[in-house]
Amino acid sequence: MISKDVDTLTLSATPIPRTLHMSLSGIRDISVINTPPKNRIPVQTVVSELTDSLLKDAIYREISRDGQVLVLYNRVETIYSFASKIKELCQDAKIIVAHGQMQEKELEKNVMDFYQGKANVLVATTIIENGIDIERANTLIVESSDKLGLSTLYQLKGRVGRSNIMAYAYFTYTEGKLLSEQAYKRLSALMEYTEMGSGYKIAMRDLEIRGAGNVLGKEQHGHMDKVGYELYNKLLREELNEVTKNQQLELDIKVDAYIPEKYIQSERLKMEAYKQIAEIKNQEDVERVTNSLIDNFGEIPVQVMRLIEISLLRLSLEQAQAMKVVISNKTAKVILKNLESLKDGKIMARLNDYKRQVTLTFEENPILVFTKEGLFAEDYLKIMLDFFTFE
Repeated sequence: MISKDVDTLTLSATPIPRTLHMSLSGIRDISVINTPPKNRIPVQTVVSELTDSLLKDAIYREISRDGQVLVLYNRVETIYSFASKIKELCQDAKIIVAHGQMQEKELEKNVMDFYQGKANVLVATTIIENGIDIERANTLIVESSDKLGLSTLYQLKGRVGRSNIMAYAYFTYTEGKLLSEQAYKRLSALMEYTEMGSGYKIAMRDLEIRGAGNVLGKEQHGHMDKVGYELYNKLLREELNEVTKNQQLELDIKVDAYIPEKYIQSERLKMEAYKQIAEIKNQEDVERVTNSLIDNFGEIPVQVMRLIEISLLRLSLEQAQAMKVVISNKTAKVILKNLESLKDGKIMARLNDYKRQVTLTFEENPILVFTKEGLFAEDYLKIMLDFFTFE
């Protein structure tokens, strides 16, 4: 569709978390194309340890049907040694190497030779992610795939299967290696979303794993468990709307606050739940949201309850004219905007009730410091919520 009001059109198979978040929060519009090209077949995906037998079998299976193989090896200093290893395993293979540190003309020649069929195995770095379109290349082998991001892996997967021939993608990791939790989640997502047009689902999973990032800065990802996705979404929206007004409240709350995948599996329903929690304004809203969650999805997990508590705390802190809150296992404090925040006497009255737990100090701004031995971030969250709940 052509629109006169559109200045920029961005196309992506898997938008990075920051870009997707901007779409979900309304900063950008998003449209999803789910229709695959005609006669396109889903790529068969395998996640496995990298063994000599797998490498040999996968390459021979492809070249035996007159196809070509893309091998992703992302370490330039040892890429030629790896290519030599492949040659020892597959002596019939014609191998070409390509990486970004090559001279421009040499790199272009090697890629063109592969494109023209002068070799049937291309060992390359992630430069093949950028626009290589070879119909005969229908097997992809990614070495150390656990070290690559989910969007990158999905883009690499798109380098094969670009015709009506069955294609195979092998995402491998070092034999005997124990995968990190995030690497396991990334590779599991590739196995789970194998049907055509899965880019949006992959991007949503990437957003869950990496977080929304810094929309107004250079960071493309971040940790969602700091404040929770939808709370961050709401903060961003209010900041954009109030950019010319007073400084907004900054939250740095290091607790697990999110909606677990096992609790709400539908991405659409999960986003709706985040939105409802972020829009909580009072205790009546809390009851309405919690009742809705229980009726539709069952008992509410502790991570979701923390998300609700953070939403309530933020409202209370705004009323108390706070400018920043920090909660971790080591620190819990609230920085007030100025002395005007103390004038109504509510905070001073609460200090009398919390003499051993809360102290008031003065630096550039008044600071309330919460301390009690043996407490964790989750405990401080509850104490702070109680402290700022004025009768």
